[in-house]
Amino acid sequence: MSTVFEMNHPLIQHKLSLIRDKNTGSKEFRELVKEVSMLLAYEVTRDLSLEEVEIETPICKTKTKMLSGRKLGIVPILRAGLGMVDGFLNLLPAAKVGHIGLYRDPETLEPVEYYCKLPTDINERDLIVCDPMLATGGSANAAIQFLKDRGAESIRLVCLIGCPEGIAAVQAAHPDVNIYIASIDEKLNDHAYIVPGLGDAGDRLFGTK
Repeated sequence: MSTVFEMNHPLIQHKLSLIRDKNTGSKEFRELVKEVSMLLAYEVTRDLSLEEVEIETPICKTKTKMLSGRKLGIVPILRAGLGMVDGFLNLLPAAKVGHIGLYRDPETLEPVEYYCKLPTDINERDLIVCDPMLATGGSANAAIQFLKDRGAESIRLVCLIGCPEGIAAVQAAHPDVNIYIASIDEKLNDHAYIVPGLGDAGDRLFGTK
């Protein structure tokens, strides 16, 4: 069974409260999502491998540590996941970015793929799938399966807000994928929106209805 990491850092929780506020406009909403994503990136990468290297400071030679091992890839689920990419790239500028386009069928609530463009070497990368909301888990599960079908072997899911139903769905379908999340909310409502949630993340990011 995968592990769920709920990030309770005070800065994350403070900014998440501002993100939730219905009076927060699109410009500030985008900035806050970027900031929280950067803080999440700090936590998500806590266990990356290091190797000892020798460098020369202005004072002397010394042994220190740098990242080693597998390269990273960031894969936002379109469109709302785009709001999280810049925050991750601020800390991980060498990471490659792929895109998976999904929309939820309003009748069946099932995810439908309309776009997929990924780095050619995803099987050699630790992939970070980004989506602000983990509601039913349908989109996340579909995106993760698309990646696995194309050869991905190491995947992490990062969300701002989720609920027990979505978490359980991802754990059941993909027990090898750890979930990193800023807040686990109460539940889903009858329209598959997270309660209390933050509304439609894509609409709030891009000023659409």
